[in-house]
Amino acid sequence: MNVQEIMALLPHRFPFLMIDRVIECDPGVRVVAIKNVSANEPCFAGHFPEYPIFPGVLLVEAVAQAAGIVAMTANPDMARRLVYLTAIDGFRFRKPITPGDQVRLYVEKLAERRGLWKFSARAEVDGVHVAEGEVMATVVSAP
Repeated sequence: MNVQEIMALLPHRFPFLMIDRVIECDPGVRVVAIKNVSANEPCFAGHFPEYPIFPGVLLVEAVAQAAGIVAMTANPDMARRLVYLTAIDGFRFRKPITPGDQVRLYVEKLAERRGLWKFSARAEVDGVHVAEGEVMATVVSAP
């Protein structure tokens, strides 16, 4: 999926759209997505000007957006719905992400029950494991 196809599924827009491309998608099951970390990211003005590090909370947001793509591709009934992040479990950050890095996100559905989804996630830069954890989300009707 290119960025236009991603924006057709997710409501996020610049500067908060964190997914640049989806390179693998098993609808409703798993995705492999790309986040290109640019030196022009607004967060780097203050985090930290002398040693820019991509904030972990934004990496979790990228994971949540990738999880949203998994949920939104599950079936055609997902159109016009929103995916809300409901929990973050066991996230570990192993190595800083810096400008110029390309983050590969591996997100897979672990369970789905009554509109509540659980996902496992792993992030890599150049094949090096940089973070992992689980997120939960719920799918709701758009207002």
